[in-house]
Amino acid sequence: MLQELEKELNLLADKERAALCQRYFKTGKGEYGEGDVFLGITSKNQRQIAKKFKELKISEVQELLNSKVHEKRQIALFVLVEKFKKADETEKKDIFEFYLKNAEKINNWDLVDLSAPNIIGTFLLDKERKVLYGLAKSDNLWEKRISIISTAAFIRNNDFEDTIKISEILLKDKHDLIHKAVGWMLREIGKRDEDCLIRFLNKNYKEMPRTMLRYAIEKFDEEKRKDYLTR
Repeated sequence: MLQELEKELNLLADKERAALCQRYFKTGKGEYGEGDVFLGITSKNQRQIAKKFKELKISEVQELLNSKVHEKRQIALFVLVEKFKKADETEKKDIFEFYLKNAEKINNWDLVDLSAPNIIGTFLLDKERKVLYGLAKSDNLWEKRISIISTAAFIRNNDFEDTIKISEILLKDKHDLIHKAVGWMLREIGKRDEDCLIRFLNKNYKEMPRTMLRYAIEKFDEEKRKDYLTR
């Protein structure tokens, strides 16, 4: 089945788009995506391929995740999301654990953002969430991003406690991709409960990296945004 998938990827590969992706996803030496290889296949086409090959064995999904090719890892994650949707509780637990085992291979922001809420967050909706706090304290950039982005699933259920706590853990993180992720999740809270966001901001705005703060207050009216930015 993987050979068929490879053929489809080769047909859809676009060298010009791949070159743009290499720059956009910071794949140069010393950048966060160093070594990532792109074929230049759109996310829409990747999703279509994942649905077509959703019956891949876990061993085949693992092979895709082991690849240096970005789209192969992305398709592997889309397949996992498809499998998770239709899985029973035991199978969901297996997918959850498989995902965590491969966290270091989920190593770009789009890979995290399009999969973590749908697998990690959704699995933990009715469970203890200690694992997220371990990820938040990891030395690995992508595990930290998984920890906060997974909470999008909780936010959709108007459950903000873990997002707030993990945001406080990540408050002094040095990486821009964490600043953006935390700010984004805080903004999502604000859309549903502005008072909750304001309480967080009033407690922490002096310590928040500027990017994190800007993301968090993006939906505020201009006067309120200026107030936080000029305090």
